[in-house]
Amino acid sequence: MVLLKAEKVEVIDNYKIHSKDTGSSIVQVALLTYKINHLSEHLKDHKKDFHSRRGLLIMIGKRRRLLTYLNKKDPQKYQETLDKLNLRK
Repeated sequence: MVLLKAEKVEVIDNYKIHSKDTGSSIVQVALLTYKINHLSEHLKDHKKDFHSRRGLLIMIGKRRRLLTYLNKKDPQKYQETLDKLNLRK
């Protein structure tokens, strides 16, 4: 799934920490969540698309690792990120 530049800029603007932040773990988690949500919608219509399903599982694992890192580094920001992205935990 390809993000349009405008969508990516919008997600980054909503979660950036400072003006030039494009790669912090919070921004990465937000972008992955956006991609995961869109790919999940695709898979509801295309149940036999196993290649996309594998990509989805890889993205979910990467997001999980980033969230674990964020929890170790700053538990308060971890909790804020979960609340802001509506992720269960």
